[in-house]
Amino acid sequence: MVKRPKPIQGFRQFVSRHKPAIKEVLREPTAGGIVYRKNSKGQVEILLIQDAKDRWTIPKGHIEEGESSKQTAEREIREETGLQEMRVLNWLGKINFRYRRQQSLVLMTTEIFLVKGLGDTDKLQPEDWMNGIKWFSAAEALDKIEYEDIGKIILIALKKIRSQKD
Repeated sequence: MVKRPKPIQGFRQFVSRHKPAIKEVLREPTAGGIVYRKNSKGQVEILLIQDAKDRWTIPKGHIEEGESSKQTAEREIREETGLQEMRVLNWLGKINFRYRRQQSLVLMTTEIFLVKGLGDTDKLQPEDWMNGIKWFSAAEALDKIEYEDIGKIILIALKKIRSQKD
């Protein structure tokens, strides 16, 4: 017969072998955009970036002091994609997620805007840390996007794009 530890003992052993306790909670406000263009056939394409862990997502980053979320979205899109000409159109919503960074719990809020790419939208310059950057058809973008909440915001964006007069 196998001797099992008492439930509380087993739990303490399990907890002690894992990560140290969280010592602080950090709030990180960020902003980004669903960047789109229409191709020569008039079909919507969405610009996605591929992060260092090969996850496809949207360009986004931390809001700097004195900057609005809309200004951050535009700055981050320029920095991460090299796209210089754009028009920030509508606020689409925000997503919240959390993750652990060593002994901190990071609570991240991302404000997301609809952004129309203008000018030479093929002239892209990804940052060094990225594994990729690409325009996708709307269907492909929804399939590639790694985060379900961002996928839902892409659907909202597509509805707004359809209702706009170009």
